[in-house]
Amino acid sequence: MSFLATSASANKLPPWKILLVDDEPDVHTITKMTLNRFLLDGRGLVFLDAYSGAEAKQVLAAESDIALVFLDVVMEAEDSGLEVARWMRQELGNKFSRIVLRTGQPGQAPEERVIVDYDINDYKEKTELDRKKLFTTTFAALRAYRDIMEVEQARRFQMSYREGLERVIEASAQIFQQRNLIDFANGLLQQVIALLRLEQSMLVRLRGAIGISGEQKYEVLARVGEVEDDSHIFSPELLAQLDEARTTRVSRLHGDTYVGYFPNSSGKASLLVLKGVSDVGEIDAKLLEVFSSGVAIAFDNILLNNEITETQSELIMRLGDVVESRSHEAGNHVRRMAEVCYLLACASHMPADDAAILKQAAPMHDIGKVATPDAVLLKPGKLDADEWSIMQQHPAIGLSILDGSQRPILKAAAIIAHQHHEKFDGSGYPQGLAGNSIHPYARIVAVADVFDALMHARCYKPAWALDDVIRHLQTVSGTHLDTHYVDLLIANIDAALAINARYPDV
Repeated sequence: MSFLATSASANKLPPWKILLVDDEPDVHTITKMTLNRFLLDGRGLVFLDAYSGAEAKQVLAAESDIALVFLDVVMEAEDSGLEVARWMRQELGNKFSRIVLRTGQPGQAPEERVIVDYDINDYKEKTELDRKKLFTTTFAALRAYRDIMEVEQARRFQMSYREGLERVIEASAQIFQQRNLIDFANGLLQQVIALLRLEQSMLVRLRGAIGISGEQKYEVLARVGEVEDDSHIFSPELLAQLDEARTTRVSRLHGDTYVGYFPNSSGKASLLVLKGVSDVGEIDAKLLEVFSSGVAIAFDNILLNNEITETQSELIMRLGDVVESRSHEAGNHVRRMAEVCYLLACASHMPADDAAILKQAAPMHDIGKVATPDAVLLKPGKLDADEWSIMQQHPAIGLSILDGSQRPILKAAAIIAHQHHEKFDGSGYPQGLAGNSIHPYARIVAVADVFDALMHARCYKPAWALDDVIRHLQTVSGTHLDTHYVDLLIANIDAALAINARYPDV
């Protein structure tokens, strides 16, 4: 049972919990009556009762925020109270609750030894605890508990903040490895979930944009959790919240929706929406601020990197178009080649970064043909020995054009240009490489190049039927082409045909 000291101000704050441990019921009653009007910081008292050492342990184990324990020494045993104090400090690990030992037999537990050995905070004989002494003892004990807990909360805050910063550093290190915008946005959401420990929350990552009349001002970059389809994400209420954040540049909690505003120098602010959030605590807000400041920089860098990469890819693609146009072949050949190469790279479980580099470098495979004379390059019939010798020079010329660059895409393009006419059995040119001595990039490009050349008309031949193309690929598998990549192409032939349909000859 418990007894609550009541007052108007006490109801505003949770009361201080006091545990009375004594085998005499009258001691419980008198203590409660004496302290029934006690207040500290506007908080009253709530009393918990235990009439033995065993009951005291049960209560202490169940209640983690007991401020003060009035503890009798002699109960079911001569040292029951001392055993409770020992258990409380050493086994339960409670170093905060104040313990006032009350005894009717002072000789049973000498004051000096007890205070030192059992971490007792005060020692009183029952006969000396009159109304005034009981009040001052309680006041001093509770004030000490209050101050200790304030220090402990500050310590915990610092620890939580330090741990949070460690999570920020770890999360930032992971997320900054992402090189494209979509992966970055998805990675950001995953890290925010872990950072704020909101695994059950729904998050939507938004990017502010300058809207054209009639167009949506915001676009979804990534989202985590079960959410409605895009058409229902931007409710009038959410749009108003996003507009407010973008205008005021302030993050706010709207009910259970947190809208965070994170500016960047690109002019397209990042708006983070967390749904189902009951509160964003002080520590979490600080951690999110620290995290987002780094994320904003990374976001700008990714946008810039994307711009550079896309520009580089477009230049490479257009240069490939120039080479193909000299052959009077459709420029979409290089686009189909790039996509089929990427398809095979992914199907072979090539690392994502390497597959992306191959896709960007593949259009440069025939760059050496810029030096091939038109009389050879455009001849509709079979080449003679001298003409064939000239044609075989284009891989080495391609290497000479691209060699020496330290850019990953151009380094890959140099390898592809030099090796894509090597054959798996060693009968190719210009180096006569065989098997795994040929770079995987070049082996993949060789398969994609043969496939595309057979599937489409050239100045020297018509397009082949699909069945004939597959039979030919199987025939040259293991001699001209790497069997592994031929098998992957045939296994993914529908995807390859879809690429052809997407980039037809024009």
